[in-house]
Amino acid sequence: MSHFTIRCSKCGTTLKEVYCALCAHCADALLVSEYRDPFQVDDLRKGIWKFNWLPVHSPEFVQPGPVVYKSQGLSSRLGLSGLYIAFNGWWPERGAEVKTCTFKEFEAAVVLQNAMENGMPGLTVASAGNTARAFCHLSPVCGFPVIIVVPGMCIVDMWYPKGRTKVPTLVVSDGDYADSIDVAKRVALISGWPFEGGVNNISKRDGLGVVLLEAVACMGRLPDCYFQAVGSGAGAVGVSEMAARLVRDGRFGAVLPKLHLAQNIPFTPMVNAWNKGSRTLFSEDLNPDLICEITTRVLSSRYPAYSVRGGLYDALAASGGAMYGVTNEEVYEAQEIFMDAEGIDIGPAAGVAVAALINAARSNKIRENDTILLNITGGGEKKFAETHKTYKVEPVLVTKDISDADIESLLCQILKKN
Repeated sequence: MSHFTIRCSKCGTTLKEVYCALCAHCADALLVSEYRDPFQVDDLRKGIWKFNWLPVHSPEFVQPGPVVYKSQGLSSRLGLSGLYIAFNGWWPERGAEVKTCTFKEFEAAVVLQNAMENGMPGLTVASAGNTARAFCHLSPVCGFPVIIVVPGMCIVDMWYPKGRTKVPTLVVSDGDYADSIDVAKRVALISGWPFEGGVNNISKRDGLGVVLLEAVACMGRLPDCYFQAVGSGAGAVGVSEMAARLVRDGRFGAVLPKLHLAQNIPFTPMVNAWNKGSRTLFSEDLNPDLICEITTRVLSSRYPAYSVRGGLYDALAASGGAMYGVTNEEVYEAQEIFMDAEGIDIGPAAGVAVAALINAARSNKIRENDTILLNITGGGEKKFAETHKTYKVEPVLVTKDISDADIESLLCQILKKN
C-alpha cells in the first residue's frame, strides 16, 4: 500500500499512482498529492529523502537538501529579529552541498525518481536554465535519460559540475522559454519520452516544497511570512501546498504563511494581475520583448501557474499574500547586500527575493518580530567555481518552427550518439 494518493484540487477525483497526469474532468485544475501519515523526518536517511512527504518509495541515490538557519547579518541590517534563511546551493561551511547551486535539484531528483518508479522510458524537460542544469547533473547520477530543451537566451546559465555530460540539449535559437515548452511537448510526442509536465507534475511541486519541510523541521513551526522570486510559480505553489498539509497536521501552527512573491521589472505579468485583483493575466504583460530587459531570465515564463485552480492566484488569496516588482538595479543591490551581510554570493533570482524583503521591511508590510522564511533559491556559484571546474553544454541548435520530420531525424541522430 502506497503512502500517498493523488486527488484533483477541483472535483476531488482520486487517481491511482500515475506519472504526471491531468484530471479527465478538470483540465483547468492541478492534481495534488495527499500523504497517509503525519509529517515525519527519518534521521537515518540523508538529504531530501529523510522527509516522508515525497511521492517516491525507494530512492537509491543521494540528494543533498536545503540548509535553513537563523540570520544574524541580514536580520540585523533590516531590523528583523525572526528572519530565517533557506539556502539552496553550494556553501559547505554551512552544510549546503547542492552542486548545481539551485533548488531545482530537489525538483529534478523527485521527478526523476518518480518517473523511474512509474516505468517511464525517459523524460523530455523544458527549462529556462536552472531546471535544465539540475536535470543534466542528476540524469547521469541516477542513470535515467532525459532530453533537455532550453531557449537560446538562457544558454549562458547552462553549466555542469562534471565533464563529459552527454545529455541531449536542444537550444531554441529564436525563441523564449514558452517556445521551448512548445518544442519540448512536440519532442515528447515524437520520442515517446513524456513531457516532464512543469507545474502539473506533483513530483516537481513536492520536491520544491522540501524547502518548507526543512524550515519547519529547523524552526519547529510554520513561518508567518515567506519570500521567494517566481517565474513559473511552481516553487511557491509547492511551498503553499506543503504549508496547507502542515496546517492540517496541526502540530506546527494553524495559519498559512503569508506569501510574499516577486518578479523582475518590466516582466511582471503575475505582479500586475494580482495588484489589479485579476485571476487572468493580461496579454500585454506577456510580451516576449519585455524578457530581454530583465536580469533574471530564469523568471521569464509566459506560461506561469497563476490562473489554474490550485495555482498561484489561489495560493496568494488563501494566505493573504502580496507581490512585488523589483528593478534590475534593486536586484544587483540586493545581491551585494546579501553578500556583505551573510558572506555568500547569490544568483539574480535570489536577489529578486532579497529585494522584495528589503522593500517589505522598509514599507512596514512585515513586522520586526515576524517569523520570516527567505528562500534563497540559488547561491554559491562563485564559491563553487573557486574549487571546482565547470563545463558548458554542447547545444544542438533548433528553431521554434522546426518541423516534426526534422525533430524525428534529429532525435535519431542524437539518441544514437548518446
